[in-house]
Amino acid sequence: MTPDLPVVDPPDAGVDPTREKPVAGVLLAAGTSSRFGERNKLLATLNGEPLVRHAARTLAEAAVDPLVVVVGAGGDRVAAALDGLGFSVVDNPNYAEGQATSVRAGVRTVRDVSDVAGAVFALGDMPLVASTSVDALVAAYRAGEATALAAAYDGERGNPVLFDSRHFGVLADVDGDVGGRDILLSSGESVLVETGDPGVRLDVDTPTDLDRVRERGARF
Repeated sequence: MTPDLPVVDPPDAGVDPTREKPVAGVLLAAGTSSRFGERNKLLATLNGEPLVRHAARTLAEAAVDPLVVVVGAGGDRVAAALDGLGFSVVDNPNYAEGQATSVRAGVRTVRDVSDVAGAVFALGDMPLVASTSVDALVAAYRAGEATALAAAYDGERGNPVLFDSRHFGVLADVDGDVGGRDILLSSGESVLVETGDPGVRLDVDTPTDLDRVRERGARF
C-alpha cells in the first residue's frame, strides 16, 4: 500500500469552474527497454498490435486533448506505430538519462502549444489500462479532488497520473528516473483514484511480464 495518500472513488458529477480547460494526454514512450533484451518492448505485439499502440489508444479514447507522445529509442518506429491516433510527436534526445527527461519534454510541449488545466501522463509499456480509468482521473480532478492524482487498483498506486498545471514548473525541472513520483508523494494535494482496473498496475519490463499480460488478454 502507498502510505499517506487518501483513496477516493470517481465522482458522479460536479466540476470545479477553475478546472474547465482541456486536460492534455502525454504518452511517455522513449525508454531504452534495457530489461527486455535486444528488442524494443514498445514494439512487441499484443493481439497483433504493438504494445505502445494499445497504450496510446487508451488516451485517444479518453477525455484528454491535445495528445502528445514523447519518443526516444527507436523513435521513428514508435511514432509510426501510432499513425492515425492523433498524437503530436516530440523527440527526446536525452531519453537515456531517465524517464524524468521525457516528463520534462512532454510538459514543455504541452505548456507551449496549449492552454490546459492539467495533463495526464501515461506509460507506453502499460497496454491494458482502460480509457475509463483515464476518464476517472479527469473526473476526480475536475470535481476538485487534489492537484496530483494517480490511478489505483484495490487501493494500490498505479498509472496513469494527472497533474494540475500549477505543477508544470516543477515537472519541467525534475531529474533522474522518477518522473513526477516525488511530487505525487509530497505535494500535500495528492490522492489515489480507485479505478477497479487491474491494468493500471500492469506494466511490461521483461519478456515474462509480456507473457503475463498476454495471458490476461488485451481489450481490443
